[in-house]
Amino acid sequence: MCGLGDRRLWSPHQPHGAYVSCRVTLSISPEEARRFLERYHFTPTDVAGVIDRLGTIQYDPLKPLGCNPDLVLQARVPDYRVDDWHQTAYQERLLYDAWDKQACLVPSAHWAKRAPIRTSYHGWHDREVLDAHPEAVQAALGEIDARGPLSSLEFEDRSRAGEGHSWYGPTRIKRILRALWLRGVVVTHHRQGTRHYYDRPERVIPAPYLESAEPSLDEFHRWIVLQRHRAVGLLRRSAEPAIWSACGEAATRLGSIEQLVEEGDLTPIRVGSGMSLYHVPASEIELLDRPAIEPRAIILAPLDSMMWDRKAIEQLYDFKYSWEVYKPAAKRQWGYYVLPVLYDGRFIGRIDSRLEDRTWVVSRWWWEANVRPDMNLLDALSRAAGDFKSYLRATKLKVDRHVDPLARRALRGSAKPSN
Repeated sequence: MCGLGDRRLWSPHQPHGAYVSCRVTLSISPEEARRFLERYHFTPTDVAGVIDRLGTIQYDPLKPLGCNPDLVLQARVPDYRVDDWHQTAYQERLLYDAWDKQACLVPSAHWAKRAPIRTSYHGWHDREVLDAHPEAVQAALGEIDARGPLSSLEFEDRSRAGEGHSWYGPTRIKRILRALWLRGVVVTHHRQGTRHYYDRPERVIPAPYLESAEPSLDEFHRWIVLQRHRAVGLLRRSAEPAIWSACGEAATRLGSIEQLVEEGDLTPIRVGSGMSLYHVPASEIELLDRPAIEPRAIILAPLDSMMWDRKAIEQLYDFKYSWEVYKPAAKRQWGYYVLPVLYDGRFIGRIDSRLEDRTWVVSRWWWEANVRPDMNLLDALSRAAGDFKSYLRATKLKVDRHVDPLARRALRGSAKPSN
């Protein structure tokens, strides 16, 4: 270990494992970095534990295998099933839908802390539609106040919207509701499928969180930058720009990182030789000294926060991944919804599959070039396939005959009669 930087060292000799400070930049090997990420992300827990650890789960409406939050959670929560998160979000109210890095699920406890996103980090699209249609905005809020929760389909206003961002939808009312949602004037009460039903925050967010003090903009920037590090676990200062959404301009973000290091909330880490400088939440440093988690094959979500910084994944794992779902078919190297598979410190393959009725259909499998499957790996893949089939609530598994024979046998080893 060498260099300068403020970190908190785990000390078992302090009362209750307290942290003590010393100034040091950690130097670790790529293997240690990989083991750290896997302990951090995939030590089993429950849904509340995942959201507490990561602070955000990116949402995407496509559901060939459950939606992205489902895939994130099944990789971390034993016996998780598709849509289980709805209970945590829409009944227990521990989560709510919000704009974060993109559309995400975030802790309800963070409502006040996220106020600057709602006031300072919204696009011209919502300003335009709200400013252009003030009477329609007030009418929509009046309907929600009187009859909520409501989706866009419950409004009589079916007028078409003008040109604008396609994410908002084709009707004026849908664009108004999405703009109000971005600003936190309304929130998602629940979903039916991917459709939002909107209501006022005071009827959704638990009162203690609504009444919490809001941060200053400087406090918010430090907090949200730390949250980005918690989401990823081990993050480069030069990570992809999309990761730093709502974190301020580059100078603001870098200043927040420096202050978090100075205050002991982030620890700088040098991984290997010639690699980027990373930072890790100081509270998680003790994971470096913990034993490796039990090896298991894990099918990952395309937008899993561990995968957000694709260049870092390529640097640490020698694995290049691109989610090709929005690419034209002719430009895809792999396929529409291909997911990476992790095992024992390395990515071993990619799987292309979908759920049809209640049958999990695996159409293609690719082993990574340096992988030579042994019995331990194949057994782990078989167990992962069985868990994934249960996660999907599938009753059957169909593996295309063109899939590699070793992978096909391992995957089909999970195809047991359902109870």
